[in-house]
Amino acid sequence: MPWSADQKPRTRRQILDAAATLFTRHGFEGASIDAVMSQAGLTRGAFYAHFSSEGELYAEALGHAARTSVTRLKDVEPHERVLDYLSDSHRRGDDVNCPLACLVSDVAQQDERVREAYTRLFAGFVTHCQPAGEDRRRALQRAVSMIGGMAIARTLNDDALAEEVLAACRDLALGNIHDN
Repeated sequence: MPWSADQKPRTRRQILDAAATLFTRHGFEGASIDAVMSQAGLTRGAFYAHFSSEGELYAEALGHAARTSVTRLKDVEPHERVLDYLSDSHRRGDDVNCPLACLVSDVAQQDERVREAYTRLFAGFVTHCQPAGEDRRRALQRAVSMIGGMAIARTLNDDALAEEVLAACRDLALGNIHDN
């Protein structure tokens, strides 16, 4: 039986879904091609029909994870986005993990293609965090407090301290958001 016309795009999306999950949880070194393909319910042999290398997959998975997060929050008010992003649920990785916070130090060790993908995601996140009429510098401050706060909170093994960090970052990120 021949493959349907949408089989290849669906398979590619399965791989990207699995890769986005595994990379945001375990980083580049902690998620092998075999692990990604197993998570996707596919064999390793199918990988090379879609990607030329694990680095290419990593760069594309960053964008895929970010698009998934943005889609989930696109109709949410700016202050609600901040609250959702800086939540304990996000810190624990209950649903979506933001690659900007989860992979901040991991990406710094990768090649230019991966760093370029991360840079594009960060620039888009800043724009996404900028209500109409707000100064770009304030949007940058908000984005950095959100990403940095989440990255730090995720590394802490003291839940009370992690919540303090998130609360402080929520206050900082929400400052002036209602004025615009």
